[in-house]
Amino acid sequence: MRRHSLRWRIAALVAVAVVAVAVAIGVLVHQATYARAVDRARDAALHQLNTAARTYASTGEPVADAHLDSPRVPKELVELARRGNQGTDFGDGPNGPGMWAARQVGGRVLSVQVGMGRDVSDLEALDGSMALAGLVAVAVAVPLGAVSADRLGHRLRHAAGTARRIADGELDARIEAATRPGDEIAEISGAVDSMAQALQQRLLTEQRFTGDVAHELRTPLMGLVTSAELLPPGRAADYVRDRVRVLSALVEDLLEISRLDAGVERADLVPCALGELVEECVRRTGLAAQVRVVADAVVETDPRRLDRVVANLVTNAHRHGQPPVTVTVERTVVVVQDRGAGFPESLLADGPQRFRTGARERGHGHGLGLTIALGQARVIDAALAFSNAPDGGAVATLRLPEHG
Repeated sequence: MRRHSLRWRIAALVAVAVVAVAVAIGVLVHQATYARAVDRARDAALHQLNTAARTYASTGEPVADAHLDSPRVPKELVELARRGNQGTDFGDGPNGPGMWAARQVGGRVLSVQVGMGRDVSDLEALDGSMALAGLVAVAVAVPLGAVSADRLGHRLRHAAGTARRIADGELDARIEAATRPGDEIAEISGAVDSMAQALQQRLLTEQRFTGDVAHELRTPLMGLVTSAELLPPGRAADYVRDRVRVLSALVEDLLEISRLDAGVERADLVPCALGELVEECVRRTGLAAQVRVVADAVVETDPRRLDRVVANLVTNAHRHGQPPVTVTVERTVVVVQDRGAGFPESLLADGPQRFRTGARERGHGHGLGLTIALGQARVIDAALAFSNAPDGGAVATLRLPEHG
């Protein structure tokens, strides 16, 4: 029902509008018809009253359709006649519902009544016809409104789905709505497509820039590495070598991100026992981490890329969190948790961003480790999610597809 809420809302709005219009027209037609019938009956009653008054004045006897001091004349009209005035009023009489006319003649109240039974019946029939016409109009308009709303909702859902795909990183997605004059949805769709194209172009430019910078730095960096090795032993030389190693690692990370962005990385999948593989990955990091294999499983993955993911997660936990760091393997799920301040809200909301570490309490860095881990996880068709533990600490959860 939620998917079709717009459809039913518009259909209900159309129904309400049609009913309102039908009721308004029905009331106007009813009032106009009733007023015309009353005016016609009033004129006829006054004409008969005047004729009867002349006849009574000349003969002393009322005509057949006239009445003297009739008890059925409305009281307000009798009082008006006794005060010497002439008037009309609607009420029941010998001819059923109709229009009374009365005046005072020789101290008595002379009255006549023009029956309106047929007018009342015609008015009721008209009201019934108007109600039936309104129901028919609603029966026709509501399905048409629902169909139009369904088409509108389908276009909006398509646009919303494409926008979500773009937000999830699928920058090639486009709505591609046909442009029509006065079509607001087509205008919005075109604006979203233009925004996605501009965003994709800007991102590609940044990715090319990152790759170009990394490649350009590689040659002078190799010269720095060679020169650093030629320095005489000492604290200054050790510091220079350490900084050169850090710079080399940064350049290699940038080159790896550039390859991941270009989509040229391909996984070499082989069946592996996940628990044993993760233990070996953590051991190679040289960092203290407790590995717990709750339940082992065979997964089809690329050991080299999985090693890169696990190593980056463990390194990030040590660099930006606090010990102890635990790595838990349960079938096809690997969980890396530390006891630090947890991931910042921006990372939880938007995912890892290069050159952004988020919260200050998470330490300093380039924000490349988690970006690379996420990229390599996608290459091996694994899902990497980030969260914070209720009792504190950052939690990275890697879910791999099971073998077979």
